[in-house]
Amino acid sequence: MIDLENHVGGAWRPGSGAPTASIDPSAPSRVVARFRLSTATDVDAAVASAADAGPGWAVENIHQRAHHLRRTAEILRERTDAIAADLTAEQGKITAVARGEVERAATVFEFFAQDAVQPLGESYGSPRPKERILTHRVPVGPTLVITPWNVPLAIPAWKIAPALVHGNTVVWKPSEHVPLVASHLVRALTDAGLPPGVCNMVLGDGSAASRALADPAVKACTFTGSTAIGLAVEQAAAARHIPALTEMGGMNAAIVLADADLEFAAEQIVAAATGWSGQRCTATSRVIVEREVAERFEKLLLAAVRLQRVGDPRDPSVQLGPVTTRRQFDELGAAVELAGRSGGEVLSGGPSGSAEEGFFVEPIVIRGLPADHRLARDEVFGPLIVLLEAADLDEALTVANDSAFGLSGSLFTRDLDSALDAVDRFDVGVLHINSESTGADPHVPFGGFKQSGTPHKEMGRSARDFFTRVKTVYLRSGAR
Repeated sequence: MIDLENHVGGAWRPGSGAPTASIDPSAPSRVVARFRLSTATDVDAAVASAADAGPGWAVENIHQRAHHLRRTAEILRERTDAIAADLTAEQGKITAVARGEVERAATVFEFFAQDAVQPLGESYGSPRPKERILTHRVPVGPTLVITPWNVPLAIPAWKIAPALVHGNTVVWKPSEHVPLVASHLVRALTDAGLPPGVCNMVLGDGSAASRALADPAVKACTFTGSTAIGLAVEQAAAARHIPALTEMGGMNAAIVLADADLEFAAEQIVAAATGWSGQRCTATSRVIVEREVAERFEKLLLAAVRLQRVGDPRDPSVQLGPVTTRRQFDELGAAVELAGRSGGEVLSGGPSGSAEEGFFVEPIVIRGLPADHRLARDEVFGPLIVLLEAADLDEALTVANDSAFGLSGSLFTRDLDSALDAVDRFDVGVLHINSESTGADPHVPFGGFKQSGTPHKEMGRSARDFFTRVKTVYLRSGAR
């Protein structure tokens, strides 16, 4: 068990609020780390620290800022074993996935370090003599970063890395469920030589984030989490007229047409729905199958589901560890009961044992519910699939798009015309043709439509667009 502290102004200091702890979801009686919640005083100190460090960091050479990112990547890789073990203990990911997340975070830091050698402006011809018109990118300013517990290292990396390399200081409020993993990242940044006050971390609940967002010194906010909280973040940011980037929920649909490789589609969909115990915003939740192959596909899907072994995330033979919170465990159990009461048929899965023994949930597959049922419309974060049928691609797209969300989706077909049709009509920010609905690469834009997030995208050049402002410069000779 480890005692954790906030990181403010380059120093570790305890929060001044109530004591709390993070637990091991595979053994909920085991406390992984203890800490004190941050109060308004703690948050104000973190914001003030970021504001004080801002001017110096903004004028630091971008190549030097990039050096800190590259060194952070090296340190993360050097500490992979320790970080992955704590990620498994605190969040519940199986060991292989936890190690993969450490590598992914390192890769993200390396990628954004390359922004130091990318164009950061343009040159325009002037209609006046002895003058050039240029654009120049400048930092947005102290940025609030709010991150979730499901991807506790890689998501912070793809927010913090571009913020830092483009000259912004950061106040980071990680999820209170994963403070130990968050502390690993801050230590890596600090050991990489990041100056004091450039990246501050406050451990706490939602009130800490709300306090920081209301502070006039905070000039931007990037958030990943639930839709309800994300919408509140957007409203608070809009009230202060500052930019906000939100990545929120999804009810991601996979469409399987009759001409698809059904066995391959089943394998991909199960990977998308159950990987990381279904705890990905891009996980497949709805599967819309062309009616003529629905029965055959269902058998293949269930066969693939049965290969997924749930258990201790440290056991190399296990594919699914626990879900991370008691709330999820209870909500998934309630979903199984609701499906039965609503006339649906639960073909497999549900909570395994009591919560006191660990938050283990077998992959859930449900059929027989209408497309407008709550379980086919509202996100339930975990390994849950609702099977639906459609007569053809047109009906399948209508069902898939009839959602408040538009994050990710997938289509399985061998027909190029169907694929091109989906590219135009599938109303999602990320579309996979013949692959699972999950995944994001650091060099391409990531984000959804509708209530899955703001129009701002994460990663790739889109990150630069969010974390900088464009200044137009008229440069003229001082001579007559």
